[in-house]
Amino acid sequence: MTRYGMAIDLKRCFGCHTCAIACKVANNIPRDMRYSWVETIGGTADDTASGEFPQCQMSFQPIQCQHCDEPACLEVCPTGATSKDEETGIVSVDPELCIGCESCIKACPYEGVRTLIGDSPEYYLDVAVGEFDAPAHKPGTVEKCTFCKNLVDRGDVPACMQLCPGRARYWGDLDDPESEVAKAIVGREVQRLHESAGTEPNVYYLV
Repeated sequence: MTRYGMAIDLKRCFGCHTCAIACKVANNIPRDMRYSWVETIGGTADDTASGEFPQCQMSFQPIQCQHCDEPACLEVCPTGATSKDEETGIVSVDPELCIGCESCIKACPYEGVRTLIGDSPEYYLDVAVGEFDAPAHKPGTVEKCTFCKNLVDRGDVPACMQLCPGRARYWGDLDDPESEVAKAIVGREVQRLHESAGTEPNVYYLV
């Protein structure tokens, strides 16, 4: 079994939001939805630095579904719509089984990574872009980051990684010591979000 995961180097991320835009376009996500975004780490308000001039600091942290080994969302789904692929470790939601009850949204400790699609979603684009093969969106169901499974299945990497100008992302099989992501983690101080929740997330932050 492959256990896909991602490492994000916070020292290389400069908050350009290209990853979020790439995700939006590649998946043709409705206007009021997002699979990923970038949070500012610094002051007490958004997009503010910490410290006092001229010693100010600001850093950035991309956020997305963590594709956990022990996903809380899976346990609470009443229909089996949420599943973890045994071959890849990717957590996904089947729109044909999802009833939009939002149990997964409430159970997930990573606030905001899942969204319920409205009855009449609006899109920035009404045509497919590039060769991303964006999946269809079904109103009344929950969606989230899929690690671009449709791209991974054909040998590509997630869109957010393809277009990151800072080369801040690493991808691959966490259980393969020769993979790019496994090598990136070795010897670096790493953090995972909300580890106390016991979900064993597979997105690592290099600090």
